[in-house]
Amino acid sequence: MALSGLIFIGYVLLHMYGNLKAFAGHDSFNEYAEHLRTFGEPILPRGGLLWMVRAVLIMAVLTHVYASMTLWRRAQNARPVKYARKKRTGAIWASGFMRWGGLALLLFIVWHLLHFTIAKINPAGGATNDPFNLMVDSFDVWWMTAIYLAAMLALGAHIHHGFWSACQTLGLTNTARSRGRAKRVSLTLAVVVAVGFSLVPLAVVAGVIEK
Repeated sequence: MALSGLIFIGYVLLHMYGNLKAFAGHDSFNEYAEHLRTFGEPILPRGGLLWMVRAVLIMAVLTHVYASMTLWRRAQNARPVKYARKKRTGAIWASGFMRWGGLALLLFIVWHLLHFTIAKINPAGGATNDPFNLMVDSFDVWWMTAIYLAAMLALGAHIHHGFWSACQTLGLTNTARSRGRAKRVSLTLAVVVAVGFSLVPLAVVAGVIEK
């Protein structure tokens, strides 16, 4: 679960970089999107790199979901009767949020793929063959922006706890110094990803990015 999670973190950082190309304007954003499809030609077929990345991500998703279900069942079997608690602790809250937040993110990913890649849905009713214009039209719709921002908050929280847990699993938090470093990196990653992805829809709403 830790390794598949780290794959996702690497991917979302690259994806965030691509999204921020929107600040460079229509042509720069669309050229970047097109370059992803032609990268490696003629050695790779058109879209070859994208399909390789998608294959890795699909395997990572399946691994991550399977691992989370396995760990949840293992925890349930280890303690079928819940401990009596006077109050909820931060660790308990974070663990519970990881399960439900992960499910919410999985549903968002399905919608996100349908929205921008598979079905290309333009909620404003405009054309869907221009990536930049599709993005602007989508975030011009307030509820689309609200859903996206909520998902980015959930993603940030998931990365914050998930990266810390991955460091523990991989034995990288054995000292006070390493634990402090892992906590700082976890928080930094969470903030960078959540804010980085949120900048584009907020810029569209504010009129900084427009067609």
